[in-house]
Amino acid sequence: MNGLATVVNDSSVIAKRNILKITRIPDLLVGTLISPIMFILLFGYVFGGAIGTPGGGSAADYREFLVPGIFAQTVIFGATVTGAGIADDMQKGIIERFRSLPMTQSAVLVGRTASDVILNVIVIVIMSLTGLVIGWRIRTSFLDALVGFALLLLFAYAVSWVMGLLGLLIRTPEAFNNLTFLTIFPLTFITNAFVPLETFPGPLKVVAQWNPVSTLVQAARERFGNVPPGTELGSWSLQNAELYTLLWILLVLAVFVPLATRQYKRAAAR
Repeated sequence: MNGLATVVNDSSVIAKRNILKITRIPDLLVGTLISPIMFILLFGYVFGGAIGTPGGGSAADYREFLVPGIFAQTVIFGATVTGAGIADDMQKGIIERFRSLPMTQSAVLVGRTASDVILNVIVIVIMSLTGLVIGWRIRTSFLDALVGFALLLLFAYAVSWVMGLLGLLIRTPEAFNNLTFLTIFPLTFITNAFVPLETFPGPLKVVAQWNPVSTLVQAARERFGNVPPGTELGSWSLQNAELYTLLWILLVLAVFVPLATRQYKRAAAR
């Protein structure tokens, strides 16, 4: 228990350091918020009338269909802050300073990922308010909505460990940002986040159906009560969206938490 208390204490110090950095450099938070708000407004009002929803819903129906997808895309992109921050710390030699302090080895990664969960909570609150303004509504119970938000944050937390490993391997924020943009952008667009899966061509539709981001979006829509009538759930993954998403979360954490921790020890020892 003393060892666990030490890990929690050291990690909370690192998390506090990262949160203070956001308050002192508000551009980080502003930049994270502008993009999802822009996507909600652009897709909701510029493309909403043209895209539609399953069953031929209106533009207002599309905006309700859209918001959970924007939630998923934003928290995943928000998870990249973990890797970018670690790469920046590596480049500036801050990791070496942490290494010289009497602290647990895992505290840097645990604190970093925890602080980014807090950042994602702030982003989700702002996005929810924006969604309410444009007509999005939660049509289920408070508990269902809470589970939906928790699932989004859990998925982002798992992705943040992947990003943490990449940040340790790539080391420069510029290269990290380029790589993650090229991988996460298609990962979040080949999904049901913005358009119904019925519109996808055959092979791409199969990929989208088994993409965990699609099931995350589907699970969030179900929890918020935003699933349009006539939505096709052809694959097992979409029929069991919440379970499939949770399995991916557990798999990613089981693989990347030890990998990222091991890579941190190697990188800090150099």
